[in-house]
Amino acid sequence: MSKEPHQIAKADFIEGMAKGMAVLESFDTERQRLNATQAAERAGLTRAAARRHLLTLAYLGYLDTDGSHYWLSAKVLRFSGSYLASARLPRLLQPTLNRLAALTRESFSAVVLDGDEVVIVARSASVGGQRLMAYGLHLGARLPVHATSTGRVLLAALPRTEFSAWLKGCELPRLTPLTTVDHKAFRAIVTQVRVDDFAVASEEHELGVHALAVPLRNMQGKAVAALNVVASPERLAPAMMRKDLLPLLLDAARELRPLL
Repeated sequence: MSKEPHQIAKADFIEGMAKGMAVLESFDTERQRLNATQAAERAGLTRAAARRHLLTLAYLGYLDTDGSHYWLSAKVLRFSGSYLASARLPRLLQPTLNRLAALTRESFSAVVLDGDEVVIVARSASVGGQRLMAYGLHLGARLPVHATSTGRVLLAALPRTEFSAWLKGCELPRLTPLTTVDHKAFRAIVTQVRVDDFAVASEEHELGVHALAVPLRNMQGKAVAALNVVASPERLAPAMMRKDLLPLLLDAARELRPLL
């Protein structure tokens, strides 16, 4: 499931830039250090082309190298920093996340869908006594759609045909012993989320992490993001959740809707 590309005339398309970005995007949490051969395989380029792009990116300061392997440098954070400083969505959501955290002493995040992952674009500020966030849940973190509460509500918001096409060609990696990897079972989960309009994911992405999410819709009814809370399993027990955290998330989603 990939984001719909913008249309562009062939004469306006800069192929070299696209290849350079493919090389830059070939680095991730699974492959933090790459040599030219590995970058070529991941970016779909020849080794010679990948090597030139790696050398150029290193010269520009976006990669560090020991002469054989390459890895991302801190300079790439300029992109995410500029986005978070200028993008409208994080700025709109931040006060709400902070307010919810102050009320509950829990951790809240807002995410958007990007291909087969969700990306955290806003997080609640630290509050005295607030529970620790799960490992890796930081601004800009990319998480698998299938194993997260936010991913499930955003998948449920897709047209059914689009979701079916995504699921048909998608492998659901097992991240913990509790991750749902069976397609039939996962389809049933998303179908139920579509009915409930919220999702709970307990220890499917990371052991010890329990989360509840609701979609954030604009006035046209399109889900543009998802709002979630990471809480203890006791607070996410059905009776407690419906009495406590779920109403807070739903109220926040309603309040934000005219702004999105």
